[in-house]
Amino acid sequence: IGLVGPNGSGKSTLLRLLAGLETPDAGTVALRRLTRLGYVPQHPEFAPDRTLADVLADALHDEPLDEAARHTRLKTTLGRAGFADPDATPAALSGGWQKRLAIARALVRAPDLLLMDEPTNHLDLDGILWLEQLLRTETAAFLVVSHDRWFLEHVTGRMLDLDPVHTGGLFETRGRYSEFLERKDAALREQARWQETLGNRVRREVDWLRHGPKARTTKSQARIAEAGRLIDELAEVDARQDRRRATIEFSATERRTKRLVVAEHAAKEFGGRRVLDDVNLVLTPGTRLGVLGPNGSGKSTLIRLLIGELAPDGGRVERAAGLRVAALDQHRFRLDPSVTLRRALAPHGDQVLFGERLVHVAGWARRFLFEPEQLTLPVGRLSGGEQARVLIATLMLQPADLLVLDEPTNDLDIPTLEVLEEALVEFPGAVVLVTHDRFLFERVATTVLALDGSGAAIRFADYRQWEAARRERTATVAKPVPSSTPMTVKARAKRLTWAERREWEGTETAIVAAEATLTRCQEAAHDPAIATRADELAARCRALQDAHEAVDRLYARWAELEAKRA
Repeated sequence: IGLVGPNGSGKSTLLRLLAGLETPDAGTVALRRLTRLGYVPQHPEFAPDRTLADVLADALHDEPLDEAARHTRLKTTLGRAGFADPDATPAALSGGWQKRLAIARALVRAPDLLLMDEPTNHLDLDGILWLEQLLRTETAAFLVVSHDRWFLEHVTGRMLDLDPVHTGGLFETRGRYSEFLERKDAALREQARWQETLGNRVRREVDWLRHGPKARTTKSQARIAEAGRLIDELAEVDARQDRRRATIEFSATERRTKRLVVAEHAAKEFGGRRVLDDVNLVLTPGTRLGVLGPNGSGKSTLIRLLIGELAPDGGRVERAAGLRVAALDQHRFRLDPSVTLRRALAPHGDQVLFGERLVHVAGWARRFLFEPEQLTLPVGRLSGGEQARVLIATLMLQPADLLVLDEPTNDLDIPTLEVLEEALVEFPGAVVLVTHDRFLFERVATTVLALDGSGAAIRFADYRQWEAARRERTATVAKPVPSSTPMTVKARAKRLTWAERREWEGTETAIVAAEATLTRCQEAAHDPAIATRADELAARCRALQDAHEAVDRLYARWAELEAKRA
């Protein structure tokens, strides 16, 4: 089951209630006897003096297992999570590997129900793909809070939407995430029609009341009471339908320079280890570079090279004179948790300069869904999603040639992510985007740079092409070599048949045509005119997926024919 909803709707609180970490103010939470629960918090914590094996052993302290069974389960769980050294400490792990450890800590109990709060935060793509595979093969039921739409599409078969816009505050549907979107859209359209019908009825009743009906008869008294009930119901529906979204619009400098950043054979090493090697790229206005790679592969190092915080050890990185960069870091170091929201949004007074106009801090806060009474709160008391919106608000005040966003989606709700996507697509300058959100990656990035962790940086057209190459590489590595084949026997060289030669000659033309079709499908799927028409949007997304698969098949076949031709 997937659980979504806007920031502040109570998703994390609901998980904590189900996990028994909080008690409800009303009602009850009933758990079947002997049911084992596993809980993965949004921000896991570990004792600093414990090893990885100790962390899992502590989770098993009340389990009736003998020493051999306990040791086997610890070793198996650590292996499944990808940990090679059980004596390592959590403090030595990156944020992504700490999240893996939190998942392993929950899994080691062999839970019947697994509760996970934003489990993909800080995981790299390999980690997310590992988690997807894990959830598909686990026998345990799970409830996951996530803003990762691609992840939800691949692992869930039932969706819950915790949002005040729905009657009762909850909308439930079976099926994948894409099916949930279609049914939610249909339900909201039906609710809007009922709101219009209710409004017409209320107007008629109000007009009748204005004519001063006599309330002495039972019939008149009943109608007056019914009119009051309808007015109250309309007010409640109107309040639910008042759905605000954050307004995000990044400011560009309108610089006309064509080459903002140029990297030629750039390299960087730390402690004798080559992190980046022979990186070549050019950032121009309109370039939206997506950077992929496992944790520790050098993504943050690449960003620091591009914006001038680090100098390359080899090659060169040149930036246009007076280049203006606005950057968002994933760790939120620029937020002081002790300052108030008012001071974080407007450091120099009660107004901010956005573009060429002054905006009062209360209005600026409202643009990012903050209420006036929140302005006096310390930033440290805001939720993760609210802190992310504060950083985006700060970023919007900086006119820039180059936007650099390092994991901007962490803790943001899905409506805000959709607004962020549009803002990045419309930004006229260059964008460097590091994210594990594949939906955002696919929507925004015009080119992909994949880091492999050993220094190499490989260019791809888009995320799907990278994914196809990854699958092919994995299949090649996993393919067994028959041990019975004598090493001295030379394999017979394969040659193209006449039909294959004709196919090879036409492959380039076929790829060009398929990529043209893909471009048309991308433009059609991203057309704002159909954004609210779920059936049409779903049809165009299916066509886009088919076009991607057609291109992937042609490239794979071309590589196969090239190998035989060589």
